[in-house]
Amino acid sequence: MFASRSVTYAYDGTLEGFWCCVFESFARKETPFDIRPLDAPQLTLEPPRTIETELDKAERVRRGVPRRISSEALQLIEHVFLTFLEQKELYMLRFLQLGFAMGPNVMRHLTDDTVSTLLKAERHLFNESHRYKQFIRFSMSGRVLASVIKPRNQVLPLIAPHFIDRYPEEAFLIYDAEHGMALVYRPGQSAIVPVDSFVMEAPDEEELAYRDLWCEYYEAVAIESRYNPKCRMSHMPKRYWDQMTEFCHSRRPGLKRAGG
Repeated sequence: MFASRSVTYAYDGTLEGFWCCVFESFARKETPFDIRPLDAPQLTLEPPRTIETELDKAERVRRGVPRRISSEALQLIEHVFLTFLEQKELYMLRFLQLGFAMGPNVMRHLTDDTVSTLLKAERHLFNESHRYKQFIRFSMSGRVLASVIKPRNQVLPLIAPHFIDRYPEEAFLIYDAEHGMALVYRPGQSAIVPVDSFVMEAPDEEELAYRDLWCEYYEAVAIESRYNPKCRMSHMPKRYWDQMTEFCHSRRPGLKRAGG
C-alpha cells in the first residue's frame, strides 16, 4: 500500500531519471504529489526532493517491468515518456504501481483512468508520428537536406527509422524546434541530439526553383469545383502548413500563393 505524500520529486528529465523516481517511490512506499523535471515550475511551496539518477537503480526497475508485468507495459511507459501528457510521470508511476500488483492483466484494465489515459496519450503520439512521416518537407541547407518541425510530442525516435530507410545515401537533419533536439543522419550513422537552435540557410536559386515547381504542381492538380477547406484541414491540419513547401511561404514574388 502506497501512502500519498505532499512531496514533489524533481529529476533530471531523462527516462533513467524517471526510473529512479519509481525506485524511490517503491522504497519509501509513497506516492508523491507530483514528479517534475528539475527545470519545470513547481506547484507547491514545499521544496522538492531531488532524485539523483543512478543507472544501476534505473536498470533494476526497467528490467523488472517486463519480468513482473509485460514487455507491452514497458513499451507503453517508453512511449508515454515521449508525449506531452500533463503530469505524465505521475500517471506512469501509478500505472506501474497498479501493474506490479496486477501483473499482465493491467494492460486490459481499460476502465481504469490511469490505464486509459496512458493508452490515449500513446495513441496521440502514434498519430502525430504518422502524420509527420507524411508531412515533413526537406530543403537544401548548405550541403544537407534539412527540415524544421514543431510537434507536440517527441516524435523523432519514432520517425527516425522511416526517414533513414527512405534516404539511406543522403545526409539530412530534422530539427524539432518545440523540444530543442534534432535527428542528424549521414550514411551509416544517426543520432538524436540536443540542439539549442537551428536556422535554415537562405535558399539558393536551385532550391527556389524546386519550391516553385512544388507550388505550381500543387496548384495544377487542384480541382477548383471541389475546393473544400474543411475537408483539407481534416486530412492536413492547419498547424502543419507553415512547415510544408507546397503552401509557398518562401516562394519568389509574382507567383500565386496556395492556401489563401
